[in-house]
Amino acid sequence: MPTPPFRILSKEPLTPVTHRFVVEAPFVARAARPGQFVIVRVHEHGERIPVTIADFDAGAGTVTVVVQAVGRTSTLFNHLSVGEAVLDLVGPLGEPFQARPKAWMLGVGGGFGAAALYPLARALHQDGVATEAILGARSREFLILEPELTKVCRQVMTCTDDGSYGFKGFVTDRLKSRLEELKPLNGVEVVAIGPMPMMRAVAALTARYQAPTRVSLDPIMVDGTGMCGGCRVTVAGQVKFACVDGPLFDAHQVDFEELARRNKIYTQEERMADAPQADAQD
Repeated sequence: MPTPPFRILSKEPLTPVTHRFVVEAPFVARAARPGQFVIVRVHEHGERIPVTIADFDAGAGTVTVVVQAVGRTSTLFNHLSVGEAVLDLVGPLGEPFQARPKAWMLGVGGGFGAAALYPLARALHQDGVATEAILGARSREFLILEPELTKVCRQVMTCTDDGSYGFKGFVTDRLKSRLEELKPLNGVEVVAIGPMPMMRAVAALTARYQAPTRVSLDPIMVDGTGMCGGCRVTVAGQVKFACVDGPLFDAHQVDFEELARRNKIYTQEERMADAPQADAQD
């Protein structure tokens, strides 16, 4: 029997609801660049979900993804075992990360956002560019990739909402104190990746400091090709699509109020998909 494509070669738990998968995908691995993503479908009855490429190895022909169980499909993905395969893994998609000239990166990763932050920091480190990272989570057990980021960042600052590890408070609290320490802000660019409310709060904070900031809008993507129009976002008064024009955008030009309204549209449908009766197709 032929080997199935997109076979899972390794699976590692990172938190109680998050796993890191290394998937066999040689064509994707050869073309992948930091900041890009793939669209995954677990089985033929499943939906398509965007997943950030957390790492890639062109020589080994592998792509690494970090999947947090937040909905039906991501939960199904996390239930897969080594040797099993996802049905589709399409990519790489989106515009690759481009570093700002003469800038160094202060990355802010909220929860699973650390997985998307890692390839950016690694690429900059390989180019000799300084990087720092602020990682946040509800508690210590939900922090991910601190050891990996420590290897490519000159400083990794951890914080937890409950104070169980590192700085007690939100990433915005730690970011504010770091920006105060860095004054004057010469050459720093903030890159925030994580839940939408977190990125919105970071954008509001850095605007006060006039610190250039980018955010990754992959949470609003649907089909990943620009055809569905589900990831429309207004940036600097113009309509953009997160999947083909992003996922990284100037945080101070993003209409977060519009995004907040649109993200609530399908709340009822998402709850229905997560209901127990939806498992009948599995």
